[in-house]
Formats: sequence, structure tokens, C-alpha cells
Amino acid sequence: MTIATPERYAEMLDAARRGGYAYPAINVTSTQTLNAALQGFAEAESDGIIQVSVGGSAYFSGQSVNDRVVGSLAFAAFAHEVAARYPNITVALHTDHCAKQYLDEWVRPLLAHEAEQVKRGEEPTFQSHMWDGSTVPLEENLDIASELLEKSVKAHTVLEIEIGAVGGEEDGHSAEINEKLYSTPADGVRVAERLGLGEHGRYMAAFTFGNVHGAYKPGIVKLRPRLLHDIQTEVWNAAHDGRLGSAESAHVASCALPDMPEGKPFPLVFHGGSGSTAAEIAEAVSYGVVKMNIDTDTQYAFSRAIAGHMFRNYDSVLKIDGEVGNKKLYDPRSWGREAETAMAARVVEACQQLGSAGRALIPIPCSLLISFLILHSGFFPNYALAAHMPEFHSGIVAVLLENPYKVLSSCKHDCELSMTSLHRCSRKKALCRAYTLQRA
Repeated sequence: MTIATPERYAEMLDAARRGGYAYPAINVTSTQTLNAALQGFAEAESDGIIQVSVGGSAYFSGQSVNDRVVGSLAFAAFAHEVAARYPNITVALHTDHCAKQYLDEWVRPLLAHEAEQVKRGEEPTFQSHMWDGSTVPLEENLDIASELLEKSVKAHTVLEIEIGAVGGEEDGHSAEINEKLYSTPADGVRVAERLGLGEHGRYMAAFTFGNVHGAYKPGIVKLRPRLLHDIQTEVWNAAHDGRLGSAESAHVASCALPDMPEGKPFPLVFHGGSGSTAAEIAEAVSYGVVKMNIDTDTQYAFSRAIAGHMFRNYDSVLKIDGEVGNKKLYDPRSWGREAETAMAARVVEACQQLGSAGRALIPIPCSLLISFLILHSGFFPNYALAAHMPEFHSGIVAVLLENPYKVLSSCKHDCELSMTSLHRCSRKKALCRAYTLQRA
């Protein structure tokens, strides 16, 4: 598995919440930047999220076509093909920052497309979509979020919402740097009242705490990560003192309730983090951030490598004084490789900073575990007997694989013996169960 299934994506997000780390969500605009993101995640041994923005999705379709849905589907198709060659990581695909004016021509059509895929028994093209309601009043924001969450359940996808405004500029959408950049604990309670805490479908929340898109010198952006702690604490308390309804009494149509660590009812998203200090990022992650958008820094890493190539080789990439230049140096592959390598290095840095490096989830079916045990322990002389004893062998697997791996969870349903789709739950009777391992 490389592109996440809905079950695997939920498992990724839950693992990050339990483990106190976050995934870099890398914005891409081309197959080259997509390849760079995949390379970086693989080098970091990290799962991750790759996303396209409203402008990036249109750009993917070509400037003559300029269609966001076409570009999004093209991006996803390419990602599915190439990511299959990176079997040791799992990547989720995401659409980023869809404002109200783009919903009907972008996210709503994609959700409808994915709902039809699910009806046919297929996996959805994307794993999550973002609704950016930062420019509309909170109640309207949540009205639209509620509608999209219902559609997301049918599409087996996760919804991301934004509460509050993010300063700076992103794909033509801008906001001033002022007090509107700070969400409040009351906002968090209202979100939980309207959307629940996972019982009506999975969603991630990007509460703003002074975030600003773009590149700024130190001191310009005034982040208040502690605000995330205040929001989480207030909502946690509200869920336990009767101000919110009981999550346990509700039924979820698409997936199980998300794992909810104590004091962290929301899986959080960090937007506009370029230029943030390491301490600010670490503090935000400690309060429940599981996804951090990375765009400006990777754009610069990619473009800086190209600029360096051009400056070093200006007399070879240009035809000067009647000369013909050097084809090897103006071949797009020459500077393209440098750009991809530089961007991949920045992705690795993000994985290390957010704590996801070296923590890729490894799906493994019971059939492979039993083979491992037979070869390395001799505990099971009878394969068929072992395959009928999942409760027993799951206990010893944790011991045998404690170092360097630990067992995170087992599949809740029987799954098919499959070497090509290791953790895709078929809900059919079979002799195996699937386990998820992670480097200890």
C-alpha cells in the first residue's frame, strides 16, 4: 500500500495523535514537485500528505485547460501510479484551501465523484478535502462544513475545516494581520456543538493562532500556540461536563470513532507556518497538531536550486555571442533533478522537525507474520493452527517485534490473504488478520 485507503488514513491520523507527532502536508504544482515530495517522504521513512491548492489544481491541468477538477484528477492519477513504487511509506492525497466561491467547481464535484466510486466498491481518489470558511461568519462556515461533512462520510473521506482567518496571501485569497487571526475557546465549543467530535464523520480543524501565509522576517508574525491548548481544554471539559452531547451514543456511517487522547478532542492542522521557530512548531504539535502545511519553504527550495543552476551556467543555458550553449545544461532534466533533490531535502527536514521521520506505518498481513514467526522462532510448527489463533499470536508478535518494531493495531475485520493490498479490509471470512507495525 502506498496511497492510503480510508482505513489507513484514519490509522495514520490516530497514530500521530497518540504519538505526539504531525505529518508534513506538502503542496505540489507539477509532477516534478510531486516526485520531490515522494522522494523526501521515502528518504525520511515517513508517511505524509501531498496536496494541491485551488491554483495548483488548475495549473496541473495546463494553462490552456485551467480546470481544477481535471487538474486534481490528473494529479491523483499520476500520484497513484508513481507512489506505487514507494512501498515502504503511505501517502494521503488532499485538496487544500477551497474557499466558498470555488466549492461548486472544485470540491463538491470531487466529493460527488468519490461517492460514486464508493458505491462501485472502489476507493476514493482523494483521502481528504479542505473547506476554507475563514472569510465567512462562523455560523455560515459551520453550515457549509456540516453539509460537506455529510458528503465526506458518503465519499469515505476526511474533511478539514478552518476556523478564524489566516493572514497573508494564498492563491489570491488574502487577510490582514490583526486580531482576527486568533480563534477562541468559544469557537472550539461551537464547532464541537455543530459538527460533533467524530461521531458524525472524521474532520480536522485548523484553528488560527496568529498564522500567516507566505514568507516573513522574524518578529512580524506573532504566534500564540498556547491558544490551541486552551481550545482543546475547553472543548474537552465541555464534552465531560454535559455541555456537549454524548459521542458514544451516536453512530458513524463510514468509520470508527477516532482515537481521542485525553485533553485533545480535535485533530488539529497548522497553517501558515513558514518562518515559525522550532519551539513554536513543537509547542503546537504538543497540543494535538497532526498535519502541518508546507508550501512556501518547499517552493523556495525547488526554485533556489534552479536559480543556482542558471547562474552557475548562464553562458551554457543561453546562446550568447553567437554560441549555441550546452544542451546538457539547458535540458530541463538537468536543472529539474537539482530542484527535486533540494525540495526533497526540505521535506526530510520537515519530517524530522514534526517527528514523523522514521515512523512510517508498515501494514503486514497475518500470513506474513506467521511466516516470520515460523522462520525466526519455531513457535508454530503448524501454520494452519497458527492462522486460526489470532488472539494468541498477536500477543507474542508484540514481544518478538518489540525491537525494532511495535504493533500499533490489528484489523478489526477478517481480511483476505493478499500480497498486493496488505491492509485493505474486505470484511470477508479468511484465515488471517492484518497488523500495523511502526518503528519503535
